[in-house]
Amino acid sequence: MKLPGHDAIARQADEHLVTHRVKLPKKVVERPIQQVLRRLLMALLVLAATALIVWIDRDGYNDNSDGSVDFLDAAYYATVTLSTTGYGDIAPVSDGARLTNILVITPLRVVFLIILVGTTLEVLTERTREEWRQNRWRSTLRDHTVVIGFGTKGRSAIQTVCATGLKQEQVVVVDPSAKVIEAATADGFAGVVGDATRSEVLVRAEVQRARQIIIATQRDDTAVLVTLTARQLNRGAKIVAAVREEENAPLLKQSGADAVITSASAAGRLLGLSVLSPAAGMVMEDLIQQGSGLDMVERPVIKAEVGKKPRETDDLVVSVVRGHRVLGYDDPAVGTLQLTDRLITIVRASPGAQIAPDVRPMPRQ
Repeated sequence: MKLPGHDAIARQADEHLVTHRVKLPKKVVERPIQQVLRRLLMALLVLAATALIVWIDRDGYNDNSDGSVDFLDAAYYATVTLSTTGYGDIAPVSDGARLTNILVITPLRVVFLIILVGTTLEVLTERTREEWRQNRWRSTLRDHTVVIGFGTKGRSAIQTVCATGLKQEQVVVVDPSAKVIEAATADGFAGVVGDATRSEVLVRAEVQRARQIIIATQRDDTAVLVTLTARQLNRGAKIVAAVREEENAPLLKQSGADAVITSASAAGRLLGLSVLSPAAGMVMEDLIQQGSGLDMVERPVIKAEVGKKPRETDDLVVSVVRGHRVLGYDDPAVGTLQLTDRLITIVRASPGAQIAPDVRPMPRQ
């Protein structure tokens, strides 16, 4: 088996020891500098409006220094009033000016304070609000899909599963890169930053309550460790893993994976098939792209099909899943269909297609 040394694994684990955290998708993403500039502009507009109101009604104010109020005095009065300083050197003396202070200046003072204090309060309460969102998210998360690795393989796997009806809220992405998790949350998925070989990181992703786990890491040794950890936390979840080297596939199955896909070999076989028959290669590529053209789906046998042969059904049956065995459509052991059988069929993709009910894991070899 071609696996790197354990020192590299240890270094990788130490690197991400304190970086794991949960990030939930946000509907609106706004830069902090934009928020500050927007609130500063609002505060300046309130200040300018107050100064203009005082200057228009300047005859109703008295300045202790010279008795008259010009525009500079109006701006000064607006500043000390909105900031609640109130030196008293400029004061409203007429009934109209005092009424304006009650009905206009005071509400503007409140708005001004809300703008300034609100920025501070938002910063102070952001962590509490985020913790509340995470606790609520954890309490409602059940039977979800955890994707380890959000590279090309992980993205394609999510797109395929979501094309069959899985909601974005039911997907949790785990990756050691914060930038990758930001990209995942931008796409509407919840994310956990951290090393998936560590059990505490997988616990944050609620792996123990997941229905299926997709392992699409960049390295085979990481995939093995993640599979062992995930299987230890969740004995009943369906685990599908991808490896680069075909000789590492048996180790993944021994570690607890229900299905192992050899990415390099699969791509090579598709290339070879396309060379021999470009049309056959196009059909195979169509079959693995869920949601368009032809789709390969698994479904239960309906009562009307019980007692029939696979070729007598309306759908194009490829295989029959009976117990822990996968039998070809022409296998003599199939005989006639039973109510407990499941069929793997090729159907025309439809927009309303939903995820087929979960099947029992295939036997590990």
